[in-house]
Amino acid sequence: MALGTLLLRLTVGGLFVGHGLQKLTGAFDGPGLDGVEGMMQNLEIHPPRQNAVAVAATETFGGAALALGAATPVAAAGLIATMVTAVRKVHLSNGVWNSNGGWEFNAALAAAAVAVASDGPGVVSIDAIFGKSKWGFGAGVFALVAGVAGSFAVTEYAKRAKPAEDAAAS
Repeated sequence: MALGTLLLRLTVGGLFVGHGLQKLTGAFDGPGLDGVEGMMQNLEIHPPRQNAVAVAATETFGGAALALGAATPVAAAGLIATMVTAVRKVHLSNGVWNSNGGWEFNAALAAAAVAVASDGPGVVSIDAIFGKSKWGFGAGVFALVAGVAGSFAVTEYAKRAKPAEDAAAS
C-alpha cells in the first residue's frame, strides 16, 4: 500500500500544483492571476484579487504539501475547500460529467485528498519523519469538514465584502 499512497499523493498533489500554477503564473496555458481575478469577479466572490491569490496559492502550495506528505490533513482541507467551491460556484449546474463541464473531476480530487488524509501519507513522506505516516479516520473527517466549512466561509465572506457600488445597486 505504501507505493499506492505515494503514487496517489504525487499524482493528485502534482495535478493541484499544475492547476495552481496555471492560476498563479499563467503556466500551462492558464489564465494567470488577472484571469482568475476576472473569474472571481464574475462569480461574485469578493474581494476578487485576494480570492484569486488565495485559490492559486492554496492549490499550488497545498498540492505540493500533499505530494510531499507534509501537514497532510491541513493540506487536504485546503484543497478540498477549493474543490467544493469550484463545484458549488461553477460546476454543479452542469451535472456530474466533466464532458459537460460537470463536477466529477473535482469530486475525484476531493475524495483522493480525503483518502490520503485518512490513511496518512505513508512512510515516504515529511509527516513520517515526525512520526505521522498514518493519521487515521479523524484526520479524514477533519479535512472534509474543514474543507467544506472553508468553502462556505469564503463565499459567505464574499457576500459581505461586495464593493459599495455593487451593494448600492442591489
